[in-house]
Amino acid sequence: MTNDVRSYVADHSADLLADLDAWLRIPGISAQPERRDEVIRSAEWFADACRRTGFPVVEIWPTDGMPTVYAEWPSEDPDAPTVLVYGHHDVQPVDPIELWHTDPFDPTVDGPVLRARGASDDKGQLLFHLLGVRAHLATTGRTSPAVTLKFLIEGEEESGSPHFEALLAERRDRLQCDVVVITDTGMLAEDTPSAVTGMRGLVLADVHFHGPDLDLHSGVFGGAVPNPAQAVARLTAALHDDNGRVQVPGFYDDVLELSEQERELLTRVPFDEARFLETSKSRALAGEAGYSTLERIGIRPTAEVNGIGGGYQGAGSKTIIPSDAFVKLSFRLVANQRPAAIREAVHAFIEEHTPPGIECTINWEAAGVAPCLVPIDTQAYQALSRAVCAAFDADLILPTWEGGSGPEAAIQQELQAPMVFLGVGLPDDQIHAPNEKVTLSMLYKGAEAAAHLWREFAEVGREGLKS
Repeated sequence: MTNDVRSYVADHSADLLADLDAWLRIPGISAQPERRDEVIRSAEWFADACRRTGFPVVEIWPTDGMPTVYAEWPSEDPDAPTVLVYGHHDVQPVDPIELWHTDPFDPTVDGPVLRARGASDDKGQLLFHLLGVRAHLATTGRTSPAVTLKFLIEGEEESGSPHFEALLAERRDRLQCDVVVITDTGMLAEDTPSAVTGMRGLVLADVHFHGPDLDLHSGVFGGAVPNPAQAVARLTAALHDDNGRVQVPGFYDDVLELSEQERELLTRVPFDEARFLETSKSRALAGEAGYSTLERIGIRPTAEVNGIGGGYQGAGSKTIIPSDAFVKLSFRLVANQRPAAIREAVHAFIEEHTPPGIECTINWEAAGVAPCLVPIDTQAYQALSRAVCAAFDADLILPTWEGGSGPEAAIQQELQAPMVFLGVGLPDDQIHAPNEKVTLSMLYKGAEAAAHLWREFAEVGREGLKS
């Protein structure tokens, strides 16, 4: 079976490449209102690709923002489990355009890789699924998949999914499933098959300090009235101790520690700190003491300063006490941490560090994103492991923890179904950055893994996926 799937994917790899070339030319940037028509065109393109693959039900679901594509292919087996595949068809902005070596919307094959915006995140990963469906059918002799497949392909993920939770609630009956497959992540390396087992949550805060009602002469008023820029600097400095530990009271109270099995597997994950520094264009490592870099970017919560400012920013000097200052903060959360509880704790911390005479305003971006956890001892995860191992000729896959945040926790909470991650992006794909690329061999391996996964899920069955 493995060789049959591999041969089919190899024989049809040019089809995937041709489709990817066509789709990547559509600049569906959801964050830019002037690109709205292009995002709609991107949805229509993928909907047509699903129809060409054979999906009998394909719909474009409108939202108050950008459209989502829904495709369904019922299995002929009435007892087959139902699988929901989530991804997104919108892409990031391309700024700064001058740093691109090629046109971001003119796909360019450069040896083993293809460069274009969306090549890895997430169009390439969605198209390997369509090839995987065809390979699954061709190598099993079926006219419908061994599982009922539902694709939910969002159009606003790169804009923070502002309308996605409402869509989940509105369409919940149509989206009922036995397992969810997320295909918007990656692997550790080409020769190290892995699967994400957790994604961090996110809380965002804009903090504004207002002092005097106008800028003041620092020679006349300095040292006698509160300075909001100094107050913001003190608040920022107070966020961490000298060991990099977040100083917000209660911040770590609900953090779920790794199991012994997860910790043992983590020691097997190859990680080159020198290469990490090179990839990050940085000159030193930093972070919470007592944890490795791999742990800091995946399984530990963080507090980060994303922007800070206030007062005069021009050339030369302007000796003032500024009227206003600000800091933008983000908090990455791990399993069991709750965005509402972190917001409450951070709010209290900021109030405690607001000196008399300073007016503080805190603007929270939405309700925050909850973290997502995938236990590695479930039948769903074991089925994924077997499928990936078959595609990569491996004995095991290593668990990884995704440092980013997305709508996965909302899907998990709304649908109450087990979740696994099948993604083949690589750490150096430069997603969200200039010169995004995808390694073509990883897309072909992804198609193989997807073809095996539907058979594995069918063999586990509905009841098995619950355990």
